[in-house]
Parts: sequence; C-alpha cells; structure tokens
Amino acid sequence: MLLIADSGSTKCDWRLVAEDKSYQDFTSIGINPYFHNEEVIESELQSNGRMMEFADKVTALFFYGAGCSSKDLKRIVDNGLSRVFPNAQIYVDHDLVAAAFAVYEDEPCIACILGTGSNSCHFDGDIVREEVPALAFILGDEGSGSYFGKKLLADYLYKKLPAEMSQKLKSEFNLDKNTVVDRVYMQPHANVYLASFMKFITQFRGTPYVDEMISEGIGKFLDIHVKCFRNAEEVSVNFVGSVAHYHEDILKKEAQKRNLRVGKIVKKPIDGLYHYHIKHYFAKIPF
Repeated sequence: MLLIADSGSTKCDWRLVAEDKSYQDFTSIGINPYFHNEEVIESELQSNGRMMEFADKVTALFFYGAGCSSKDLKRIVDNGLSRVFPNAQIYVDHDLVAAAFAVYEDEPCIACILGTGSNSCHFDGDIVREEVPALAFILGDEGSGSYFGKKLLADYLYKKLPAEMSQKLKSEFNLDKNTVVDRVYMQPHANVYLASFMKFITQFRGTPYVDEMISEGIGKFLDIHVKCFRNAEEVSVNFVGSVAHYHEDILKKEAQKRNLRVGKIVKKPIDGLYHYHIKHYFAKIPF
C-alpha cells in the first residue's frame, strides 16, 4: 500500500492508497523535526489506532513536512517513521515540495505556502527551486498564521487593538503579559500557539484593523517571496494553506496590485499530492 503524508507544524494529513487507487484518510499532530525526535514521532503515530491497523502493509511512504529541509532533519523523521512502518520504502522531503506537487499542472509555476508558516518556490516539473529562504516565525513567515498571531498579541499588550477586539481577546483567553511571554519564549511550539489566534482574527474580518493587517502581511509575503522570482509576472502563482484559503479575496487583491496571476488556492494539499503520485509514481510502487 502507498501512504502519502503532508505535515505542517499544526496537523498532518495522511492518505493510504490501495492498489486499486481507492484510499482512506487519517490525521495526526504535525510532525516537525525541529520539535519532535524519533521517539516522539514513533509514539504519536502508534497512538493512532486506525492507521496502525495498516502499518505493516505500507510498502511505500512519501512524507512531506515542515522543517524537513536538511539531511539531518530528514533523517530524524525517516528514522521515526521506519520504527512504525517497517516494510516501507520511505521518502522524506520538505512541505514546500508537497505544495509544488499539489498545484502543478504540467507548466512552470510558483507554489506558495500560507498556513501556520509561509514559504515559496518555483517548480518547472523537475526542479523545486527557492529564491529566498524561509526564516521561520521569529525572523520571517510573512503572511502566515504565526505572523498575524504575533502582531495581534503585540498590539494587544501595547494596547493598540480596537477596544472590542481587546475586550473579547481578554475575556476568551484571559491573557496577560506573563502568560504570553511564557507561551512564546518558554514553552515549545510557539509558532503553533501564535497561529492558533487566526481563528479569533478571522472573526473580525471586515474591520479596518484586521483587513489592513492581513493586506499588509500578505502584501509583504508577495513582495519578498514571490516578486523575487524573475518570471513571477509570467507564470501562475499558486497557494496552499488555510490563510490563503480563508483570505482569498485579500490575497487576490494584493496579487493584482503587483501584476501577479493567481492560480490555484488549496486549503489542504493532500488531494493534489494524491493525483500527482498516482500519475508519476503509482506504477513504480511495489505493492
């Protein structure tokens, strides 16, 4: 059986594909080698009873994940997965590769991630090429959930939020400086914590504060991570991730300002990954 996984920092989508191309979907926590070692990966997956029913039957596993950007980081995930899927040939790569595969339609394009984090690449059907690096949530991640969450909390503590937003944020989350500082600087997964406030932010879409914040963040992403490609105005610019999906209107407006042509906007890449692997790898899978 073929198993395909697309993992962000928050959640991982899994698709188990049988020889007749039928499939089952599963979910788990996001697996990121910056935060999870081999033992944690093994433990988390083994706690997923439904998926473990098929663990021994998986013969090929394509895992695409946030943080899987170097040989050492990929090795952590590979070793963790090998403990759970002992009969599988395992391929581990970056979630940016998954984005490229998920939106590719046989023509060169730019593929972007706007979810918990953000990133971009150019894909010509053969080579996934980055032009500028992703600097993660402290230095970068422009236009992402963690980027907007960070701005929201900073403005809340600086007392710059609109009154209604500030009052609701305080009543729903009981936030103060010590709580925020502890979660961001002392606890693990600060990027996921920051991105979790996107649900709250989205409740205030249509207000000048939120619409301007999202426009500014997405515009900055496009200027840094899309306009950097020499042919950005000549090819389609495609997006995966919840921020792109839920704020499609602002994304398209900001892209139009920059003479960029938006192609696909996909909330979750797993469907596109499934079709890409069926087309390009399925005949080679050792069922």
